[in-house]
Amino acid sequence: MNLDDLTRSTGEWLRGEGPLSDVVVSSRIRLARNLAERPFLTTASESDQTEIYRCLANDVTAASDDDAMFVDLNEADPVDRDFLVERNLISRQHASGSGSRGVSISARETRSLMINEEDHLRIQGLRSGFQLETIWEEVNRADDAISDSLSFAFDSQLGYLTACPTNVGTGIRVSVMLHLPGLRLTKEIERVARAARDMHLAVRGLQGEGTEAVGDLYQLSNQTTLGKTEAEIIDAFSTSIIPRIVEYERAARDTLAKKQPVRLDDKIWRAYGLLSNARRIASGETHTLLSPLRMGIFMGRFSKFDVKRWNELFLFTQPAHLQKVHGVSMGERERAIARADYLRDRLGDD
Repeated sequence: MNLDDLTRSTGEWLRGEGPLSDVVVSSRIRLARNLAERPFLTTASESDQTEIYRCLANDVTAASDDDAMFVDLNEADPVDRDFLVERNLISRQHASGSGSRGVSISARETRSLMINEEDHLRIQGLRSGFQLETIWEEVNRADDAISDSLSFAFDSQLGYLTACPTNVGTGIRVSVMLHLPGLRLTKEIERVARAARDMHLAVRGLQGEGTEAVGDLYQLSNQTTLGKTEAEIIDAFSTSIIPRIVEYERAARDTLAKKQPVRLDDKIWRAYGLLSNARRIASGETHTLLSPLRMGIFMGRFSKFDVKRWNELFLFTQPAHLQKVHGVSMGERERAIARADYLRDRLGDD
């Protein structure tokens, strides 16, 4: 498997399947781990980082699936690194960092093991829809397999020691990607965001920390891990937090359908018209216009194509995916034209 192979599918997080997938786009769990008796990356020298990379690369490879792919991010070009960010396989910080760093990616893209991101090791599990329990089993297995041969920094009172204080404890970060156009259109999204923050949850955009919500996609994650077990954090998301937000979003969509059906249908079909006829279009505008179409698909109000086609349109119109598929580096203007060409080509037969 190589990076070019990934251009043949949308990957795991955008399969459009799994529980609550009308609202929950994907679920993710990441564990932060650092090697014992090694400096954190914030104070590590270049030689320290190289040695940490060398030490972890062997064990990460051994703990990965036989058909997993390992990418040395130092050797990867900028488009390839951005391509992995767009597929949610590495973070923006990992892509733009310096020093020795790499990632092991499973064949189905359900797991990635990041070396020298913010911590020495980030173990990430990713699934379409709402599948936190399944992800936790897989991530926990990988953690156990690696810890059999390596010692992680651990304090008997604090738990796992991490570069960022908010990750100290279990080192777990649970994130759920939600599509919430109904709440935005009914002007309830800020109330939900405030409630989430009151529960000490972080509300971020598509690519996590430092990004804004685009296309009505919001990433909800826990802010702290200290004082709670992994099971308690996951249970709170599974039994209370996410089901409640899904209920609010579905109610908002029902309200729009009952009270403002013409406005709702106009929003959906106007977006389709622009996407299928534009000659030049930016990435952000594309995602904004695609949002009502996804809602329309799941509400049964838009049948030109299914969610599988929507996933392809969403992912392959992103900057790095466009360049990767075309095999050339493009500036913003060239990408805007190529993006519009791709959309018309994919929507022209509908």
